[in-house]
Amino acid sequence: MEVIHTRPYIKRRRDGRINLKAGNKSDRVMRETLILFVVLTVMAFLFFDYTGLELSSAIAETFYNLKVMFLQPGLSHFGLGEAVYQIGITLGLAVLSTVLGGVIALFLALMAATNLSKDWLSKTVRIVVAFIRAVPTVLWVLIFAIAAGLGSEAAILGMLFHSVAYLVKAFSESFEEVDPGIIEALRATGSSWWHIVTHAVLPSTFTYLMSWTFLRFEINFGVAVAMGAAAGAGGIGFELSMASGFYFDLSEVGFITYAILLIAILLEILSTKMKKRYFPATAGK
Repeated sequence: MEVIHTRPYIKRRRDGRINLKAGNKSDRVMRETLILFVVLTVMAFLFFDYTGLELSSAIAETFYNLKVMFLQPGLSHFGLGEAVYQIGITLGLAVLSTVLGGVIALFLALMAATNLSKDWLSKTVRIVVAFIRAVPTVLWVLIFAIAAGLGSEAAILGMLFHSVAYLVKAFSESFEEVDPGIIEALRATGSSWWHIVTHAVLPSTFTYLMSWTFLRFEINFGVAVAMGAAAGAGGIGFELSMASGFYFDLSEVGFITYAILLIAILLEILSTKMKKRYFPATAGK
């Protein structure tokens, strides 16, 4: 294992003694970046337009709205059965985009892994997925909405694009962690590329692939809630948008928020139980 030593800063004091300060250039850059962010945040608050703002009444109204939302939740414009149906639509959007994205990302990740692919092919795939990943999911959804129209199709395509880019990076890095000695041994025995993938790479990384896929599913559920309103894809996100922006029904907003929170907690519990039962080696990670 290579040991990296940080270069100390040497500063001579007036009395002739020398002060040694551990650190490196990256530490200084990080510290200066954080200071810059703090200064910009303070400046942003100073340049806000506070015209007509009555702080006391604003705080009182905010607490009242929060009380109605979280202490008096209820449904006014649709029933409990409809709420369950809309949550099912949101989960369906997340499942489709995750499953399709995982399958596509698996094959692309094999081409992106530097230990399994040619250098030019690996760099090409990495550059393409980096560009896709740099564009927010909502923009991809809006781009596809121009071609496919607002609806679940545009939402799934946009989420699928970003899911593929996300999982390609995660999967390829997992493949690159495989012991190179195993791959070299199989190549020495005349094993084909596909034989190496199916008998060495995938079995060694299966637990990590499943963990990354389920993590992306949890992310896609949250994205699907937002896309239900932004792309007109329906689901509980659309009902949340209507309750908050059209009806201004804070009780309904509170109920939907609790429902989304409950689903997120259940997904986390399911993920933990699956790791403990099927992937005990990664349960504590």
